[in-house]
Amino acid sequence: MSAADRPISALPLPDREDVPDGVRRLWDKSLEAFGFIPNVFVAQAYNAEQFQAWWNYFNLLVNKEGHLTNAERELLAVVVSGINQCVYCAVSHQAALRFYTGDPITADQVGVNWRQADLPEREATLAAYAEKLTLTPAQVTAEDLEPLRAVGLDDHQILEAVQVIGMFNMTNRVSTALAMVPNVEYHSQDRFTDVDLTSRP
Repeated sequence: MSAADRPISALPLPDREDVPDGVRRLWDKSLEAFGFIPNVFVAQAYNAEQFQAWWNYFNLLVNKEGHLTNAERELLAVVVSGINQCVYCAVSHQAALRFYTGDPITADQVGVNWRQADLPEREATLAAYAEKLTLTPAQVTAEDLEPLRAVGLDDHQILEAVQVIGMFNMTNRVSTALAMVPNVEYHSQDRFTDVDLTSRP
């Protein structure tokens, strides 16, 4: 079975007439903006009210202007999703990280092992904190915030980082539990590069 033919969720999918107007508007807006409807918007809309509540917070936290840059928030999303091996979120947010950074190589590296991505100190510190909070939350203490302050993050940015990390740990688990499949469009988005790969061994 090809990737395009795989079911996008382990649970039933709602039909257009089964979802409220707000969900239909979101589907239509996505189709107009991206040319496709993200599979998560369909799979989670099976419980439409809960989906809308999740999306409102997710959209505010990840997509709207915030205290961190869009690239920093997507970096956290990719680090957490890669650690959790969440295929849907890792693939879709690597596409977003490529978009905001214009750097497909680093985005791919972050998705596998952020330590090999040669990140600037501020980004590496954010990634290290995201890794610890994801893998060993019971070992996290207030002292773990100090390296974030040392690289120039203020308290608003720190709180937002914590919220983004928490959001993706939750969303990863939902996506993985439902066996959600990322849209095929994500795999090719923003993969432009000025690096000459033709002579690579």
